[in-house]
Amino acid sequence: MLAGGAMALSAGAAERDLFVQTDAYRWVGDTIYQNEFKAWADNPYRIRSTYKGRPGYFMPIEQTWTRRNDLSSYPVLKGGNLLHQAIYNMGLDEMVNAVEPDTTLRTGQEWAGVWTRDVSYSIILSMAALQPEASMISLMRKINPSGQIIQDTGSGGAWPISTDRMIWVVAAYEIYKVTGDKAWLEKVYPIALRSIDKDDKTIMSERGLVKGETSFMDWREQSYPKWMQTADISQSEAMGTNVLYAAVLKAVSEMASELGHKKVSVDYADRAAELAAEIDRTFYMPDKGYYGMYTYGRDNMTLNPRAETLGEALAILYDIAPADRQKEISQSNPVTPFGPAIFYPQIADMPSYHNNALWPFVGSYWTLAQAKAGNEPGVVEGIGSVFRPAALFATNKENFNLDNGDIFTELNSSNMLWSLAGNLALTQQVLMGIHFEKDGLRIAPFVPEVFAAGRTLDNFPYRGARISVTVNGYGDKVKTLKLNGKELDPAKTIPAKALAKGGRIEVTMNNEPIAPMTINRRANLKAPLTPVAWMERTTEFPSEGVTQNLLRWNPIEYIGGYIVLKDGKEVARTRQTQYAATTPGEWQVIGYAGDGTQGFASEPRSNRPVTVLEFAGESTSMTSPEISYRPDTMPEGFSGAGFAETDRTMPSRGVTLDVAEEGVYAVRVRYANGNGPVNTENKAAVRTLSVDGIKAGTLVMPQRGVANWDDWGMSNGVQVSLTPGQYKLVIEYLPEDENMNIAANHAIMDRVEVVRVK
Repeated sequence: MLAGGAMALSAGAAERDLFVQTDAYRWVGDTIYQNEFKAWADNPYRIRSTYKGRPGYFMPIEQTWTRRNDLSSYPVLKGGNLLHQAIYNMGLDEMVNAVEPDTTLRTGQEWAGVWTRDVSYSIILSMAALQPEASMISLMRKINPSGQIIQDTGSGGAWPISTDRMIWVVAAYEIYKVTGDKAWLEKVYPIALRSIDKDDKTIMSERGLVKGETSFMDWREQSYPKWMQTADISQSEAMGTNVLYAAVLKAVSEMASELGHKKVSVDYADRAAELAAEIDRTFYMPDKGYYGMYTYGRDNMTLNPRAETLGEALAILYDIAPADRQKEISQSNPVTPFGPAIFYPQIADMPSYHNNALWPFVGSYWTLAQAKAGNEPGVVEGIGSVFRPAALFATNKENFNLDNGDIFTELNSSNMLWSLAGNLALTQQVLMGIHFEKDGLRIAPFVPEVFAAGRTLDNFPYRGARISVTVNGYGDKVKTLKLNGKELDPAKTIPAKALAKGGRIEVTMNNEPIAPMTINRRANLKAPLTPVAWMERTTEFPSEGVTQNLLRWNPIEYIGGYIVLKDGKEVARTRQTQYAATTPGEWQVIGYAGDGTQGFASEPRSNRPVTVLEFAGESTSMTSPEISYRPDTMPEGFSGAGFAETDRTMPSRGVTLDVAEEGVYAVRVRYANGNGPVNTENKAAVRTLSVDGIKAGTLVMPQRGVANWDDWGMSNGVQVSLTPGQYKLVIEYLPEDENMNIAANHAIMDRVEVVRVK
């Protein structure tokens, strides 16, 4: 015996019992090894670990998990690997811990309450099946008095900077597929329609993409360049958020069909297909074989070429990516020795949290996608990426440092809901092949050869009954499928009515090699730093309305070169740190490494003339009852005579614009919003911009810090096509501008700035 009770293995036995091995860790038999540490199962209800983390971290490391709760009413995993059984049981045990006295699902040990995205992703993974009542109650807790889905607090005041609340709809439909509860479907369907209608009026870009932050990455600087303001994020287009939105439209189409609304069903199916096509056009990078992370900029957008794992996974799982792309994405998305990164490559000057991290719930979605794509090594390493930390830390933590696999990140929690939900999903959906359809169960296991064994999941709940599923052998194709001894067609769904009294499902796999595929194994990589660029005026051409500038930027060490962008398009490559901006435009610089890896584009710098318009009747004091944090002194730093205050009940404010040249003009507001911090709460000010009485778009004025009424910034820019003449620009509050706070929707506006961008 080895120390700690792990059995010594002969070389031959070790090879036979080797499940996963990467440059970071290996899983042999009932033990996972990482450097000098190991974790193993004593029995199905006890895991022990020798792991010791970085000294001084605020969170202690558990070295033992032992079952705390009665699990007799939950599924029982038998057969196969002992450590696997224990990790599955730990997921169940921590799931019971997560059910609050009010029958809602707690987000994590350190995170009380229900969070829309967390609970929704968890429901889709496994909570719909294992906690249907708590799942329903939790989702309904996230509906506001207007009957719409709540966007949790996030960058700059939540919605419409963060816009991933709609994953709620996919979770609600998953509950219907599990339960078959028509009353539930009738309850959630109108909520979905109301929420989509609001988004249609507010967050859709001109090309039909959803604007806003990448799903769940709500710490601005963790995944965006430091120069980006939250107003900039509100106008970016995130691949992952768009993919989940396309899945939402598909779910609503199916909801409508189930409820007999055939025309609505067709309309939403068409919308989903249109959005999927636009996602492919905008984000797909043929040279990399996967989708880029998001578009960003100001008046002109460029694509951030990083891979973003959750978005790539959802694109496969919900068939948003074309069928011929899914295997390509599966084999191209980078995977590090510890598993798939949240995004890749990393930001060099940012600590680990979303950046430089692995989150088990994302790893679980990626593994489900790998199974759907038929990628055997992808599934093997995907399971390992979730099971390694679960065993070594004896709990389902939220996130891990991608450099060393440790929990040393900016923030973490044990007993994390979406992590444990992903843990359970890998067994239930992948190895046991349990998939819920609206009219029954589809049984389609994906069993890599290294996981070949006889496994049974007893006491599995389904629509008020209990079923048992046994899977023997390995492969990606079912040879025989039996229900209570009667052979069924493996290609067909088992009707729900056939399982009304429970039943015994027996699956025999074909025991044939799975078609070979690869994974894109990569060392963890940090991208070059972001240049800081500025304009130096050199020559003016008044007759042309152009100021010629020299674009300069700071040098970056160990750089391969720089890419110069004008209006979001590459115009030059250079190793110098300056470039002559001889024509009017919006200019940026990207640093790239010797291997071609790109960093972020610098903050846009424009040499186009700006028209400044002051509001009539400006004031130097605030009077709105919506002010959340009344400062000791009134705002300073404004231009002109003062500022225009705006809340939900104040009259609209307007300015007059004289246009001399036909073109596309970007309209922005210089504003202050001191009603909350920049990284949380929900008091973003939202307003409609109209031109001569016609709605032109939405102005977003996010929070800039508690009581920071002297911190002036720019809203997003709304682009409008104008011909020569005089126009009335009006900024007003409309019903679709209601934010997530509802009570407070307030800002002060200094002036309007207009730039001709095309």
